[in-house]
Amino acid sequence: MTPLELVRSFLENRLGVEPVRVEPASTLVDLGVDSMMMLELMFEFETHLGIRLPSDLSSPQTVGDMLDMMDRLAQA
Repeated sequence: MTPLELVRSFLENRLGVEPVRVEPASTLVDLGVDSMMMLELMFEFETHLGIRLPSDLSSPQTVGDMLDMMDRLAQA
């Protein structure tokens, strides 16, 4: 599962967001992601990508921001 597919699946299952609405330019707030949902989504990435999120991680604004952040962490 790609990171984008992970975000799409997560938002569809948790919030009922249609996967076609989840694009890199989509803002997380517009998709219904609040601070608690953001944490859950980031923990989902930890589990699926086998990465460890640093405690000083800034909160992404868009799906693309989140994907870029997770990609950088996975490569580190």
